[in-house]
Amino acid sequence: MQSKVIHNMTRKSDLTCTLHFQLAFIIPSLFVFLGGLFTILAFRLARYTYGFVLEQIWRKKVKGKDVWRPRKRKQSSVYWIRVFFTQVEMMLSAQTSMGCVLVILVFLLNIGSLIIYFVNLAEAEGYKISFPDSIIYVDTGFNAFFLFYFGLRFVAADDKLRFWLELNSLVDFFTIPPVFVSYYLNRNWLGLRFLRALRLLELPRILQFLRVTKNNYSIKLSKLFAVFIGTWLTAAGFIHLVENNGDPWVQPANSQSISYFKCMYLVMVTMSTVGYGDVVVQTALGRTFIIFFIIGGLVLFANIIPEVVEIVESHKSYKSSYEVVNGKNYIVVCGNITLESVTTFLQDFLLQDMGNVCTEILFLGESLPSLELEAVFKCYSAYTTFFYGSALNSGDLKRVGMESANACLILADVCSPQPYTEDTCNIMRVLSIKNHYPNTRVILQIIQSRNKVHLPNIPNWDWRRGDNIICLAELKLGFIAQSCLVPGLSTLLTSLFIGKENTETKRKHLKDKMLLGDKDYKVMTFQLSNDFADMTFIEVCRLCFVKLNLVLLGVELKFGSRGESAILINPSARIKLHRNTMGFFIAHSLAEVKKAQFYCKACHSDVQDPEQIKKCHCKRRLHSRSFSEILKLRSESLASHGQPAKSRSLIVLPPQRFVDGVSDVRGKEDSRVILDPTGRFHWCDAVRFHWCDAVPLQEALLSCKDQAALNLQDHILVCVFGDANSPLIGLQDFVMPLRASNFIYHELKDIVFLGSLEYLQREWKFIQNFPKLWLFSGSALCCADLRAVNVRDCSACAILSSNTTASRNPSLVDTESILATLNIRSMQDKPSSASLDAVFRGRALGNQSEPCYKRIPITTELKSSPNAQFINQAPSGNSAIPEQDQLSTTAAPAGAIFSDSFLNSLLSMTYYNHHILALLQTLVTSGTSPALEEQLLEMDSRLSRSPDDMVQNASQLRCKLALLPLSERLLMGVMEGSFRDVYCKALDLFGILCFGLYRLMEEPNPYKNRFVIARPASDLKMLPTDLLFCLVPFNVATTDGQRWEMESQL
Repeated sequence: MQSKVIHNMTRKSDLTCTLHFQLAFIIPSLFVFLGGLFTILAFRLARYTYGFVLEQIWRKKVKGKDVWRPRKRKQSSVYWIRVFFTQVEMMLSAQTSMGCVLVILVFLLNIGSLIIYFVNLAEAEGYKISFPDSIIYVDTGFNAFFLFYFGLRFVAADDKLRFWLELNSLVDFFTIPPVFVSYYLNRNWLGLRFLRALRLLELPRILQFLRVTKNNYSIKLSKLFAVFIGTWLTAAGFIHLVENNGDPWVQPANSQSISYFKCMYLVMVTMSTVGYGDVVVQTALGRTFIIFFIIGGLVLFANIIPEVVEIVESHKSYKSSYEVVNGKNYIVVCGNITLESVTTFLQDFLLQDMGNVCTEILFLGESLPSLELEAVFKCYSAYTTFFYGSALNSGDLKRVGMESANACLILADVCSPQPYTEDTCNIMRVLSIKNHYPNTRVILQIIQSRNKVHLPNIPNWDWRRGDNIICLAELKLGFIAQSCLVPGLSTLLTSLFIGKENTETKRKHLKDKMLLGDKDYKVMTFQLSNDFADMTFIEVCRLCFVKLNLVLLGVELKFGSRGESAILINPSARIKLHRNTMGFFIAHSLAEVKKAQFYCKACHSDVQDPEQIKKCHCKRRLHSRSFSEILKLRSESLASHGQPAKSRSLIVLPPQRFVDGVSDVRGKEDSRVILDPTGRFHWCDAVRFHWCDAVPLQEALLSCKDQAALNLQDHILVCVFGDANSPLIGLQDFVMPLRASNFIYHELKDIVFLGSLEYLQREWKFIQNFPKLWLFSGSALCCADLRAVNVRDCSACAILSSNTTASRNPSLVDTESILATLNIRSMQDKPSSASLDAVFRGRALGNQSEPCYKRIPITTELKSSPNAQFINQAPSGNSAIPEQDQLSTTAAPAGAIFSDSFLNSLLSMTYYNHHILALLQTLVTSGTSPALEEQLLEMDSRLSRSPDDMVQNASQLRCKLALLPLSERLLMGVMEGSFRDVYCKALDLFGILCFGLYRLMEEPNPYKNRFVIARPASDLKMLPTDLLFCLVPFNVATTDGQRWEMESQL
């Protein structure tokens, strides 16, 4: 009995010694942590109390001298302290070279301390509690450096309390003091030293400092790896501690001898939910820890492992090389590779391919795709592949097979807040591609037109190989500018060139549904038959419409020895077609267009059905009457019926001398008109306005009291939203189509820009040479400013906005434009003081029910096309219009909005047929082909010496767009009044080419909304209120003043 008591006393004595030994290591850590925490809290309380008391004292004593002197000394001392703190913060954040070395050294020493812990694990296997440490001096040195680093971090911390409770600080509290206790006792205890494994969480940061991880996926992979390893080693260390020491309150001890490796095995089996059961925990602390660890570990393991596997596999596949197969077509798309741009491009590209996908698309992105973008690539995996790389890297270009690619398409971020930077990045991509693979075709999107000048300087850039520039701002502003002269034009051209015509609207408002059918007409190109050689364009145009049911818009005229070409739209009668001429048609299918090449005068002159015109193999040519002679006889027969001396129509239908020769009106203007050196645009008249070539800003600036502002009539109002820091819209692209030399000077309308003066000053230097431009400082959101610029008397209004980052919500990016549209629209419902002439024009646009009011054609630019729903002209709640008709009274079919998304399809369209883009640019911007631009640059000196001849020749080759009402003269002699009859008569008598209708929607239509019909059916009955989209020759006036002047001559 006595021996048993002695044994129990000895066991209790051993347990007491063990607890005391363990407390000797734990208590210093708790003392430092809790003592520091209480000290920080007490200091905060004292500082708050001191500040409160000092504030009460200062409220009682308000003396400047007593307060300011010590305050100045305090500020000076605080300044030097802050300088020191700033230097320490920069060093700890690795912003300096010394700081980078310090952070990396601390991490390496932490790894070294963790390795020492593993070494001590092997030494402690033969001991129960403590053990002699042979490398205690090394570990003490490491922890002394950690203590110094802890002090630096504490000094640099702005929030001491937050720093004290950080994870890294807690690791230092429970690992540094025990090492110094071990050094003092010359005995070591493992304790909580396993917490050093948590320092592995700093690994991703260190790898970034060393430039090992540079992209998103490598950084993410390193973070997942650090979290997994740190959690695994820390959990294993805790289980090793509690299982080898047992529960402190249990007697006898319930500890078990288990190695650290078995603890790691147990943690891995637990996280993976396998649970073999060969290694288990026995202590209460260990089991409690496992309960909570299973929940967190299961979530961690289930998320990390699949994500790591996916990252590794995707990274491996995105870094692979494309295997080029002979005969297989593929293109490379690079630049702005985002979810929105890729989705839009694929939709447009597949639409152009008509569902027969025979071209593989390789996307070369400079950042790894997001999960949403990966899902898109998986949906289109049959013909899309993503490669991670850059077009600026020759190795990445080789991986995607750039040398054998059919083309390289470079996407631009249209909504970029820095368009110049976006353009220069894309230009550098072009330079990289052309330097390594000069024969690869490149199609590039450019935001600002002034950045196009850099591309011709790139070696091996050649438009003859199919290299194309799609200037988004130039086309967009050209669309809007032409819509100010021709309302609804943007919708018409969008439907013809891009194929987005609103067929549902036509079906709802076209009475004769059979005439609509299921056809969607588009612009197509094909080579004309050589039988059309030596015929004028009008002759060929009429033959194609009557015989082939095709509308011919223009031809491509080749000249020069280097293959130069120019697109002529409805050219002068002096131009005759050559052999192998390409034509631009409006047709439904390519099969219809091919009939223009199959046409043979010998075989098809008597064929009436276009379906019977097929390719013939005859070698003979009958000496039949030429088409010119037939047209001449037809004209004579029309003239024999007699024509009225004067027409009562709104359009002047000029006499024959205006068609055959140079206009008399132009002859009167030549003495006063000044054109730019290229002869393409009207220039400022220094003699008339007593200005220099560049108009001073103050001379063009209007105010509410200016007489010029009060007398504004029939002008174009442009509402611009931008400030001093906004990127430039490029208003010169808006002005140039409206100042083209194919307009007579009196046809030019005053353009008033309403916006912030700081922004308009930045744009003025690019437009100061154009005539009839005015600036008004104000906002379209202010009714007083709108009244000051006579908004009710303007002929058209355009609303433009600059790219800003004010809102990331797509529904809010167009807020200002939408509110301005509604503001202007509300003002047009009020009585106007417009002249009778303006009211007469309002009736011509269809507003005949309210002759004293004038509808203002408004064209609004939207960054996000779904926002069109906010400016739809829906009737009021008490309207009798059915709900299904209310849905169709939208702004889009009427051509009242223009969205950037309309231009996204141009990239795919240009890849398949680059001639279509050239035709669109010629129509919208009144520009020329690249060949003519090069020729004008080479002939610059000659142009400056004798501009008159060049101006006359250039003007005769360029037509203009117009929206014309039906005239009595056009309908005279036409019994049925169909589109075919009006088309032929306008072409025969005046050379006017009609290709679309702008028709009023069916009643009830309180807003007099119209919709566009692109390429009306030949048998479509014309209505008196219909307006015709026409290509008018240069020498036919379209403005009212010239109409009345020229009509008096008939």
